[in-house]
This record gives sequence, C-alpha cells and structure tokens, in this order.
Amino acid sequence: MNLLQKFTAFINKENLFSPKEKLLLAVSGGLDSVVLCELCYQSGLDFAIAHCNFQLRYEESERDEKFVRQLAEKYNVTFFVKKFDTINYASQNKVPIQVTARELRYEWFYSLVHSSQLRADRNTENNNAVNLHLSSVNFILTAHHQDDNIETILMNFFKGTGIAGLRGILPKQEKIIRPLLFAKKEELKQFAEENNLAWVEDSSNESDKYSRNYFRHQIIPLIEQIYPSAINNVAENINRFREVELLYQQSVSFHKKSLLEYKGDEIHIPILKLKKSIPLNTIVFEIIKAYNFSVRQTEEVINLLESESGKYIQSSTHRILKNRNWLIISPNQNQSSQTILIEADEKLIVFEKGELHINKISAVNSHLPTVNSVAMLDADKIKFPLLLRKWKQGDYFYPLGMEKKKKLNRFFIDNKLPQTEKEKTWVIEMNKKIIWVVGLRIDNRFKILPSTKKFLKIELQ
Repeated sequence: MNLLQKFTAFINKENLFSPKEKLLLAVSGGLDSVVLCELCYQSGLDFAIAHCNFQLRYEESERDEKFVRQLAEKYNVTFFVKKFDTINYASQNKVPIQVTARELRYEWFYSLVHSSQLRADRNTENNNAVNLHLSSVNFILTAHHQDDNIETILMNFFKGTGIAGLRGILPKQEKIIRPLLFAKKEELKQFAEENNLAWVEDSSNESDKYSRNYFRHQIIPLIEQIYPSAINNVAENINRFREVELLYQQSVSFHKKSLLEYKGDEIHIPILKLKKSIPLNTIVFEIIKAYNFSVRQTEEVINLLESESGKYIQSSTHRILKNRNWLIISPNQNQSSQTILIEADEKLIVFEKGELHINKISAVNSHLPTVNSVAMLDADKIKFPLLLRKWKQGDYFYPLGMEKKKKLNRFFIDNKLPQTEKEKTWVIEMNKKIIWVVGLRIDNRFKILPSTKKFLKIELQ
C-alpha cells in the first residue's frame, strides 16, 4: 500500500472520524504537517488550517506564518492564525518555553472548535446556510508520526511516567486526533518528494538543548548502533503496550471502586482493606497521583498505615491523614483566621460551612430541638455583637451539662472528631466566651432554663 492507502486504512482501523466530519489541521509548515494537508486533500476531507506563531524565531516565525497562509490558499480552505507572546507568558507563569507553547497551542485550538460549534448551532437555528468559515469543527488533527511516538515512549520510560507513558501517544484523545502515527518520518519525506511538496525547516529542530531533539540526534542513534532493530521493535510493541495499559487501568478502577469512599470533598480509605491489596505500592500510587502526590511519596503513604493517628503527608493541593482505621484524603485547608461579626439585627450569615439562620422567639409553647445543628440559647444572656470564627488552640468552653470548662481540643478527642473535621470547626464567641461550638455543642452557661422567657435560635444549614 502507498501512504495514502495506509492513511485511509489507519483512520478506519482506529475509527478516528467519518469522511463527512469537519477537521481543523494544526499546521506549522514543516514536513509532517504539510504531508498531513496533502493527504487530507487527496482523501477529499473537509478541513481548515490553524497556525500558531509563537514569535520565538523572529523572521523565521513570520516566514512560517506566510508559508502556511499560502498553503491554505493553495487548498482553498479557511485559515486561522494567532500570534502569541510566548516568552512573556512563560516568564510570568514560570513555565518552560516548550510547555508554554504546548499549553497555548491546545488552548487556542480548543477555543476554535468550541466557538465554531456555537456559531454553527446559532446559524442552524436561524435556518441560514453555514459557510466554510463558520461550519462546526469536529476534531483537531496534529501531524505526530511514528518517530515522534517512539521518542515519547523512550523519554517517558526514563522520566518514570509508569505504564501509561509506555503506550505513548494515542491516535485519539477527546477532540485531538493523530492520523499519522502509523508512518515513519522517512515515509512522509518520500511522499512529499513524490508529490513535489514544499515545506519550511524549523532551525530549532537542530538544537539539542531540547530533550526531544537530544533523544532524536544523540540517544536513539547510539541505541541503534548496538541494537539495529530496536526502533522497529518498539514500534511493533506499541499496540501491545496500549492493550496492557487498558488492562492495567481496568484493574486500577476495580481496586479504587472497592477502596474509596467519597464523603463531600474527602476520600476515606479503610486501612485494613488497603493493607490486603496486592500490589500495594502500585495501588497506592494510582490512588494518590490524582491529588498531586509524587511517586516518591508512595512509601510515605504506606508508612502512614502503621503510624499513630493524626500523622499526615501533604502535596501542593491535598493532604493524606491517618485517622484511626482510615486514611483520609482532603483538600489543604486555608489556615487564615477568618472572622465574621454578627450584629443584633442580622438574620442570616453565610460562611464557609453554610448558612446561620438567627431568630429570637418566645419561650411560650416553643419546641426545643435536640439536633446539634440548632443552638437554643437564653436570649437574655446574649449580648451582641457576636463573633463567628474558626476555633484555635487554647479555646475552651463549658460543654452543655458540665460545670467545668474543657479545652476544645480535648472535647474533639473525647468525641472522636476526625482531624479534617476539627479544622472545619467554627465557634460563636461573646465577650471572649464561646457560646456555641457550631454544629456540635452549646456552652452550659447559656442554656435554656425554666425561667427563660425568650430564646435565641441559631440554626446551621
């Protein structure tokens, strides 16, 4: 089969898209993307062209933009172009140039797909003809080929990205399609020469300061000196790696379903059940990586299983806490001392835990609720303003039914309150006296007595 036949066969085999769907081709002007344009054109596909000018190579970047514009004119297709202030963006966000370019590129591509679909829907509703510029884009096509995929797999192997990294670049991920993954770079070059295609060369591709170029120019040639068939062997194993990864993810999903209990924004994991899981290290890593924990922290999590209650480790966004027979994964809490003033005429306070509804009611024929979410206090003993705040170390109160004071930390321990719940606890204070540990217990000094004539009702919703 020639390259065009292989192209069509690969699209059908992988079920990438149907011939009637609108495609957006990401075109740099290099050999790979030029061949992609020609293959789509010869296949009779409906496509538009999008070009990113990252302004990293000055005159060369402008040359590339002009070349791709002319390419769109040659095929008589819609042309989209966007200039990016890449260096400034990378500097402000402290992100490497290559990462920045990738983020900007795909964010823009997706915006084109989204906006074109919205316009297409609007035009259809108005019964107007949808022209080429406004027609709905179904997929974004990039020109990644087999050589790119092999380089990615080798780089992932050395970076330690796990089983998912070994299956390399997928032909289809949501809206992104790579229909040239079957083809070697040499095949693309031969096709371009046979069809008299012109392309532009990116001078940065010759620089070994980028990891991919170093692998391409230095590492892979050295491997081939020892194992001449190494690259072909990796290419032949790609499908096998993909299938292995599918089986792996199915097994991981089974273990997660069995172990994870979702409670609000927390994930609870029974320790005894987790300890029986095999292979433990892999299962733990697959659970924690979604919460920005590194592979090196896997052992720390396993050590938590045997630690005393209250020990924890943190990532940039989450914390894993040992709480008796459970591991609890929760978002990192903001430790700022937020306070809210409650004036006498206020009926509703909205805060982190929900809403406080405040009312004064007559004691006559009033029902006294027994749920912890409602505080019923002697209104004559309450002097406004009140202060709603997070609890802090050293806080104490007189729990309802007790004549002696108790520190809140001791109260939490006695009531077996998990560490994550402690951190979410608020109190209402009056003249440096805590009148209610919100949602848990009122202070005994402000309880309802037979002589009480008016209640202050505070309800947490």
